[in-house]
Amino acid sequence: MRAFPFSTLLAGFVAVLVGYASSAAIIWQAAAAAGADAQTIAGWMTALGLAMGISTLILTLWRKVPVLTAWSTPGAALLVTGLQGVTLNQAVGIFIFANALIVLCGLTGLFARLMKIIPHSLAAAMLAGILLRFGLQAFTRLQDNTLLCGSMLAAWLVFKALAPRYAVVSALLAGSAVALLSGELHGDTLHLAFVMPRYIAPEFTPALLLSVGLPFFLVTMASQNAPGIATLKASGYPAPVSVLIVITGGIALAFSPFGVFSICIAAITAAICQSPEAHPQADQRWKAAAAAGVFYLLAGVFGGSITSLMAALPVAWIQMLAGLALLGTISGSLVQALAKENERDAAIVTFLVTASGLTLAGVGSAFWGVVAGGICFSVLSLSRRA
Repeated sequence: MRAFPFSTLLAGFVAVLVGYASSAAIIWQAAAAAGADAQTIAGWMTALGLAMGISTLILTLWRKVPVLTAWSTPGAALLVTGLQGVTLNQAVGIFIFANALIVLCGLTGLFARLMKIIPHSLAAAMLAGILLRFGLQAFTRLQDNTLLCGSMLAAWLVFKALAPRYAVVSALLAGSAVALLSGELHGDTLHLAFVMPRYIAPEFTPALLLSVGLPFFLVTMASQNAPGIATLKASGYPAPVSVLIVITGGIALAFSPFGVFSICIAAITAAICQSPEAHPQADQRWKAAAAAGVFYLLAGVFGGSITSLMAALPVAWIQMLAGLALLGTISGSLVQALAKENERDAAIVTFLVTASGLTLAGVGSAFWGVVAGGICFSVLSLSRRA
């Protein structure tokens, strides 16, 4: 306990709790969109917990630096729409394709250069367009589930003002309490169980790899890995970027047939383990990340229980929690997309095309949003130079 004081253990626990509370519901929706049943989703949660725990412990213990990994929440949000009508085999093919691209970026050192090809404003606009439906969906639920969703919104608002770190957790607890008291929580489906992940043979469909896999890869790199690396460096922990990308991408690639869609460098939850509250000495904060790695492994062991909890809760609870958890990402993406005046027109075109749900030649709106925005960006840039 001297080596791992309570504040350090608590920081690791809170980081994992916030990560699961903020986006487990989104992953549930993504897996369900691909036609996964409750047993399969439970296996996916088991594999994700184990993969995040293993990667976090490897990187943290090796570098003695608080490196926390996580799944890609924006990527999962993209998959909710991208996997509609897709088979599980095709979904796994998309995971393998995207994770292979991530490993390739790390091995070749193309990560930084690739991110410069697409203007940051367009990448942020694409992400905002993808996530817009989650925000709209959350508040639409207020109409038919006023008490449940209203209590979650009120709890989120109060804690956002007083203790922002726990805002999403408070919404989770408030909604769970209301669901329990109103009889909307189906407790008979809850159970403690370890569910072994099931191997799913991949199926590679070129149109899906282009329309879903490529945008998923870009979102994961731009919206999860890039902020994760930036957070690590901002906290004073320099780390070899390519090595981190190769290891996390490689572990995700190995676990892809079992439902692991991504393993990335965490940003928001990592900041919890990298803060002075985790440990007063900066060179000892790696212990908070190590504790988080252990909690990840425990979450993986009880992946079936997490899934049964998701099944027991009303759909409105899941959608409201997902919307509240993504509010910060949506607003942050819009701010980044519109920050530069000379790029706003291209960014808003990217945002609107992506949010429209447009499908052309079997390719989804996220891809066409970047294409349309990129054309606008190029033409307007040439016009200004002329």
